[in-house]
Amino acid sequence: MGLYFRQLLSGQDYAVGDPVATQMVNFSYLIGDDETREAVVVDPAYSPDELLATLDADGMRLTGVLATHHHPDHVGGTMMGFDLVGVAQLIGSHPVPIHVQRAEADYVTRVTGLSATDLTPHDHDDVVEVGNVAIRLLHTPGHTPGSQCFLVPGPDGDRLVAGDTLFLQGCGRTDFPGGDTAQMYHSLQQLAALKGNPTVYPGHRYSPASNAPLDDVRATNTVYRATSAEQFVAAFGS
Repeated sequence: MGLYFRQLLSGQDYAVGDPVATQMVNFSYLIGDDETREAVVVDPAYSPDELLATLDADGMRLTGVLATHHHPDHVGGTMMGFDLVGVAQLIGSHPVPIHVQRAEADYVTRVTGLSATDLTPHDHDDVVEVGNVAIRLLHTPGHTPGSQCFLVPGPDGDRLVAGDTLFLQGCGRTDFPGGDTAQMYHSLQQLAALKGNPTVYPGHRYSPASNAPLDDVRATNTVYRATSAEQFVAAFGS
């Protein structure tokens, strides 16, 4: 399988000099098929034009956007008094499907100003095919009602693009509107049960490493110390 996969750090690999990008240390991802040259971009906030230029330089063609959740540092919108560009600006020049989890669609429209017809809603375990690469969409509520992660198959093992559900250390906050600590526990357990020890690629660089095997994350991440939802809520609930 000719997997094309790039992990790009905001404020360093793109959006250099942007104060919000530098502070938030978001990751965006480019995922595609090396043979068909089709690709999708995950969470293109801050500077979608630069992400598109990277695809173009690599000889790849954009066929869609995957959104992990609706927060402006992932899809664009107003945040901390700043107007962040994102998916709305991207599809203005490249009208491609924006793949969102069904429970997140209304949030994405409100944050980005897009219409419902701009979005392609999905359910848990749907698959988005990018050339011959079949990306599995996992509904992982907790950080937001419609947070989703992406399981990407590859010749050297699967990759789990985890958004703000699971970091290498910690997990996404649950005290924002729509957050739910008990749901986060169950979503984290769902990810922990994935087979094959996929490599975790988080939505932010909140640790020295940029990725790690899921087995290592389960062994070292404090969010996996709780053995029940009640323990998790007591430890991490706001």
